[in-house]
Amino acid sequence: MRIRTDALKAWLRQRAEDPRGNLRLLMSGAFLFFSGLGGIMMAQHGLPAGLKAELLALAGLILLLAGSILALLGYLSLSLLRIWHLLDNDDEQR
Repeated sequence: MRIRTDALKAWLRQRAEDPRGNLRLLMSGAFLFFSGLGGIMMAQHGLPAGLKAELLALAGLILLLAGSILALLGYLSLSLLRIWHLLDNDDEQR
């Protein structure tokens, strides 16, 4: 169990030290989110009711969900992990 926590801490430290990558993750997630939202809006208002509209709405929902998860991960990495990294007093890896 100690190895897993060490590996998790190392991964979190690596994410905290890469603000450019975290911002890229946040922006990619936002792009996917708004693309999915646009697909849902197009299926709702731009297409007649039918199978194509439902499939487009499903694809939009999947993109929206994936974008939300990526944006959340990027946002938390930018804010909380950076604060955690600054307050971390574990000097064995530095």
